[in-house]
Amino acid sequence: MKHLLASAALFVSIAGTASAANVGVSMALFDDNFLTVLRNGIEKYAGTLDDVDVQIEDAQNDVAKQLDQINNFVASGVDAIIVNPVDTSATQAMSNAAESAGVPLVFVNREPVNVDTLPDNQAFVASDERESGTLETKEVCRLFKEAGKTEASVYVIMGQLSNQAAQQRTQDIHDVIDSGECGVTINIIDKQTSNWLREEAQNLMTNWLSAGAQFDGVIANNDESAIGAIQAIKASGADVKPYVIGGVDATQDALQAMQAGDPDVTVFQDAAGQGSGALDAALALVKGEAVEQKVYIPFQLVTPANIVDFLARN
Repeated sequence: MKHLLASAALFVSIAGTASAANVGVSMALFDDNFLTVLRNGIEKYAGTLDDVDVQIEDAQNDVAKQLDQINNFVASGVDAIIVNPVDTSATQAMSNAAESAGVPLVFVNREPVNVDTLPDNQAFVASDERESGTLETKEVCRLFKEAGKTEASVYVIMGQLSNQAAQQRTQDIHDVIDSGECGVTINIIDKQTSNWLREEAQNLMTNWLSAGAQFDGVIANNDESAIGAIQAIKASGADVKPYVIGGVDATQDALQAMQAGDPDVTVFQDAAGQGSGALDAALALVKGEAVEQKVYIPFQLVTPANIVDFLARN
């Protein structure tokens, strides 16, 4: 199995050359800012292609519902399936269902547990999560050093614990802190999950604030959680500016908040690029073409200094 670091642009465009194709898409949930951009990217790109129809369904964060959707896609005779998994540890069953039916399948954004053993007619399109939390945490370190700190205490807000991205982004934080590259001694006061959700992150941060521990920053696995933490700090009557707060995804909400002076760092994840790349891969598999089974679209650091380069990207 080959590994490839590339952008979705490296796929050869098949616009105008593909035969009629029906693609079923199962999204983990619709009610998520980043996944909405990803979903819209698939839909918009499909609209630029001849004879390509996409049917996009909401799994509502329910693994059983998502597996039912995949089985229904197979039964309805779709030509290919794209899956944004609810639970990345449950992807083997999805992969097996598609393989048994001979239907090409592409996992997008969230790395399936069986990524290293995917059948020949299956692929994975995303960004390498080893970059995301690493870029975020290194920038947090730089900002602490710039502020003259030699030691700092932080809270870590994790994503959904069953999700590979959340696991890797959290590990990235520890790896940077433990490597000695940071240049600042960072102490993690506590780390808990917000399940990627703003409201849960706000409640979590409110509880931490009530505990009264002194802290210098918040490192969140995603922008929604970073925004939730910011809202909790503001609701407590405190000033956000003394704290270094980071997230991942560079969603529009996060970029607008950064322009207003709130989060200090985020990491651009090309949602639209992942969506179009997943559809390209699915259609190529339908045609029997060779497709790299792991396609990684690079993350990019976003700060107030370069935010203008990303305002229209997600």
